[in-house]
Amino acid sequence: MERQIIFLQGGGSKEDYEADQPLVDSLREHLVPGYDIHYPLLPDDGTPDLGRRSQIAAHIAASSDGVLLVAHSFGASMLLACLSEIEIQRKIGGIFLISTPFWEGNEDWVEPFKLRADFAGKLDRTIPLFFYHCLDDEEVPVEQLSVYEQELPWATFRKIPTGGHQLNNDLGIVAQDILAPI
Repeated sequence: MERQIIFLQGGGSKEDYEADQPLVDSLREHLVPGYDIHYPLLPDDGTPDLGRRSQIAAHIAASSDGVLLVAHSFGASMLLACLSEIEIQRKIGGIFLISTPFWEGNEDWVEPFKLRADFAGKLDRTIPLFFYHCLDDEEVPVEQLSVYEQELPWATFRKIPTGGHQLNNDLGIVAQDILAPI
């Protein structure tokens, strides 16, 4: 039986989905046979969080136990929000977050994307959790990673010297962690 991966897009548009397709392709190329990557288009449903929490929860619910969750940028931050706010019935095999923003500020548009103050305490510490962030990310400053380092000290953090927001469309480092025995 193939090991299931759900890859969650960054951004909120079809264009963002298409921009992340090379990340999915790279991950697929770096993995050995036996992995099935599900890459659902997550459309903006018009709700304040674009529907991400409920959409992500639905895709996880439709998966099999042991599913691996890989998410980029906005999708990564919304995956953390989903996992810390919604009771998930599936057993998750690992979480791999790429270029994850930490939403701050008082603007009305930011509020639906923010994590709750107690988000770290709501996450299952037994699930392997990885963060990847390039030091030269031009969209999500690497300083935002330090918030996650403080809040989630049990997680593994990979700081990559170069690659920008898209890690040069090369997810070899993510594939290595997926393939490593946990």
